[in-house]
Amino acid sequence: MAALALLAVSCSGSGSAPADGADRRAAEEASSGTAGRSGESPEGDEPQAPDPARVGANELGAVPVLMYHQLIDDPSSVYDRTPEEFRAELERLAGENYVPVTAGDYSRGMIDIPAGTHPVVLTFDDSTNSQLALGPDGEPTPESAVGILLDVAAEHPRFRPTATFFVNDDPFSGTGAAEALGWLAANGFEIGNHTLGHANLARSSEAETQRELAANQRAIQKHVPGAEVVSLALPFGIMPEPAGLAVSGSDDGVSYEHAGVYLVGANPAPSPFADSFDAAAIPRIRSAGADDQDAEFGSASWLDRLADGTVTRYTSDGDPETVSYPEQDAGLLAPAHRDRARPYPAG
Repeated sequence: MAALALLAVSCSGSGSAPADGADRRAAEEASSGTAGRSGESPEGDEPQAPDPARVGANELGAVPVLMYHQLIDDPSSVYDRTPEEFRAELERLAGENYVPVTAGDYSRGMIDIPAGTHPVVLTFDDSTNSQLALGPDGEPTPESAVGILLDVAAEHPRFRPTATFFVNDDPFSGTGAAEALGWLAANGFEIGNHTLGHANLARSSEAETQRELAANQRAIQKHVPGAEVVSLALPFGIMPEPAGLAVSGSDDGVSYEHAGVYLVGANPAPSPFADSFDAAAIPRIRSAGADDQDAEFGSASWLDRLADGTVTRYTSDGDPETVSYPEQDAGLLAPAHRDRARPYPAG
């Protein structure tokens, strides 16, 4: 029911995808490195973002936040994917002009991607060795999720190689926490909180919840001093009681504050600029094929609906300081972002 409710909200705008010509132009601009620009002015001023109508900008559209766990050759759970399936999904995203952003940047509205492209958030739970393993050269192994992501990004320069890893105690044990987390932080990836012991927070006391979250943040920052830990994925998608403890709290001298709290979910997330956005309960989409269990709530199905306009997707105007959208969707904008609003008449 939650998925259907969000679908209704997502479709309450114009519901139309950019015209094919506009989408092609945006892709060509992005490929040539000119996306987000209208050219230098005669006076040599800074280049300006293009007309939002020309690139079909709608920064009140939905954003897919995809959830991954293990990559294995023989999946034993609906949460598992094969390396080949993972690569194919990344190739699809790249081909459909998606650009990865971290969970922290998405939840804080810091989406800086080329005009005409769409943000996608790649998230990984449980810090397994299939997600990241470093070889003798100190680089990700080709068969790991990070290795595959880097390879796809090398083939598709617009496809930024970044993601958010929600880790537990002793992350990436095959490589070692210090080396693995250090590599992620040094290479533009986000490290998020997933509790120290993958705790069911509904069964934890207030003190235990804060201990799980604060202790995991302490462990992360021990290996990566100064790391910002601003995103939390709830184990099993289960909220603590009270729910506010997922956002902020403290234990043993360590305070945490999360800009985004991520669920297991089954549907796209609202734009961070939409009135329907709730940073304390952000839905995610399980990566799944078209014929997998509960496929209607999986990534293949939702990406189809985002692509054909059944669900309006977020399309960037190329300017991270403004929020562009067709003027008929003005009612979807959160009041806090009115000073950044850039509505335009839809053709």
